Amino acid sequence: MKRFKDILCTIEPEKGCKLALERAVTLAENNQANVTVITVAPSISAGIGMPEGGPISTDLQASTVASHKQELENLVEPYRQRIKIETRVLIGMPFLEITREVLRNAHDLVIKCPESLDWLDRLFSSDDKHLLRKCPCPVWMVRPQTGESFDQILAAVDVDDSYPTKELKTRQALNEMVIELASSLAVSEFAELHVVHAWEAIGEGIMRHGAFMQRPENEVNAYVEQVCRHHTQLVDTLIQKVSAKLGKDAAEYLKPQLHMPKGSARKVIPELAKELQVDCIVMGTVARTGVPGLFMGNTAESILDQLECSVLAIKPPGFVTPVTLEE
Repeated sequence: MKRFKDILCTIEPEKGCKLALERAVTLAENNQANVTVITVAPSISAGIGMPEGGPISTDLQASTVASHKQELENLVEPYRQRIKIETRVLIGMPFLEITREVLRNAHDLVIKCPESLDWLDRLFSSDDKHLLRKCPCPVWMVRPQTGESFDQILAAVDVDDSYPTKELKTRQALNEMVIELASSLAVSEFAELHVVHAWEAIGEGIMRHGAFMQRPENEVNAYVEQVCRHHTQLVDTLIQKVSAKLGKDAAEYLKPQLHMPKGSARKVIPELAKELQVDCIVMGTVARTGVPGLFMGNTAESILDQLECSVLAIKPPGFVTPVTLEE
């Protein structure tokens, strides 16, 4: 199963991110991994009448960094008895500096508390969404109100095989990564593992109620049942393939529960997560690869806006972040 080796935990000391830090430390212990804890201080620009980079603005920046460093050290100190922790204060826009830190030091997981509920009561802020879209490694957003342990893990996959061949291969690889990480998390947390795939029978509405293509009900029902069987077979094949990678013992221990809700993924997946009282959902956040500046797909974005649980977001193989180390 997936083992993270270089974890980056990003926190805001004044907002209380102890849970994210605890998760990072525990995961590092279980994986014999390195852990770096950072916070991002705002960049201090020159005030009116002050030259850019002058002594006053330089002193203010240094004072801000020192204050953040002290707060960070105070928060981390109790955990140093358990594991070696590096700390660092970065300066600038959070999602940019976190992503650059990942690029510089090849971290393989970012753990972070969401910034805050925005004015629409959505869990993830604009900056958090930028990080979810653009960070090249998995990002685990730990909801502050989450309990100490997870009981229900939900892996959301899309096994629809109607995509173009190149994209289909990318999606298949992403689906495998989602199941593998969700399985690893479920084992680590002693949690129940659920797998969800939302499906739709294309054209069903037109065939049932269309003015020009209405078909007999039994014929439409047979078509819908055929589509359901096909999607179920695709999910079963995916789970069997991943189970073979995990090993017989892990697969038998996990026994994932499969959910096949019929309907739009952006509607039925958040509904299922709420119904199951899911603690964390594992999902892919980018559909296509290789395009600089590519944003999260509309479906994933819509799902994230409705979630009330923690999220482990994964990029597909070959994803290229639009963020660079240069200013």
